[in-house]
Amino acid sequence: MSPREPGPRLWAVVGATGTGKTALSLDLAEALARAGRTAEIVNADAMQLYRGMDIGTAKLSVDERRGIPHHLLDVREVTDDAAVAWYQDAARSAITEINGRGRDAILVGGSGLYVSSVLYDFRFPPRDARLRAELEAELDRLGPGVLYARLRDADAATAERVDPRNGRRIVRALEVLAQGEATHGAALPAEPVSWHAHTRIIGTQVPRAELVPRLDARVEQMWTDGLIAEVRALQQAGLEDGTTARRAIGYAQGLAQLAGSMTEAEAIAETQALTRRYARRQVSWFRRYADVRWVNGDDVKAHTGGPLPHILDS
Repeated sequence: MSPREPGPRLWAVVGATGTGKTALSLDLAEALARAGRTAEIVNADAMQLYRGMDIGTAKLSVDERRGIPHHLLDVREVTDDAAVAWYQDAARSAITEINGRGRDAILVGGSGLYVSSVLYDFRFPPRDARLRAELEAELDRLGPGVLYARLRDADAATAERVDPRNGRRIVRALEVLAQGEATHGAALPAEPVSWHAHTRIIGTQVPRAELVPRLDARVEQMWTDGLIAEVRALQQAGLEDGTTARRAIGYAQGLAQLAGSMTEAEAIAETQALTRRYARRQVSWFRRYADVRWVNGDDVKAHTGGPLPHILDS
């Protein structure tokens, strides 16, 4: 470990989907190792928590992880609810254990609320399983539009920050409000306080003109690589019984294709549109972070003269 450092660090690699976060996290871990700081990676992609959701989440296989330990991949069944409060505890525990071994932890992913729950002093309001079940039943019956209108009437500030199509987030906000609690506003705290004393954040970005065709091509490749077969297998494992996994981009469209309510072309086109929209939200979310070192994901190389040595020394 470098004598300049007081102890193990927490690194966060954040950014929109398709901007090179995964590759950078591996390069960063290897660069840290060359500098005498062993590192392990902690997943912060909500859908990569689920076993069997591989093609649609671009999850690295074990062979692709370059021998670097990874945590919080394949830790939930598709029937489980991976609530952000659960994730916060699991991720912080993993980071604490990694640091306890004298190693740096690299948090990597694009699920904004999940990342924020780890990096900042987030405290979550209580849960009510009965109320949640009632709201989710309404969501399935009425769709997100009706519930979003209710949220907008009850808490306009939170509604402005929630995607009107994100039924799960709308349900959670309504659940909290019904218990007489203030929501977290689906955003960063007004004055974020870092959870970890030694945190560095790296943001990956790619010009939108380059990113959009890349994302569209990635979706088409998902279908070529066998996404529908993956969805069919997950369907048999209870995918449609879950509250989180079945709504994931790509998987929801795959289920619709299998049900015959969408053609393959329609499922691909909708997945592409939702992926582009999701990437825009990710950019907006992470742009609000302070003290981010932004890099072009296509340019980052872990070699002398590249951006990483400068990041390590900064």
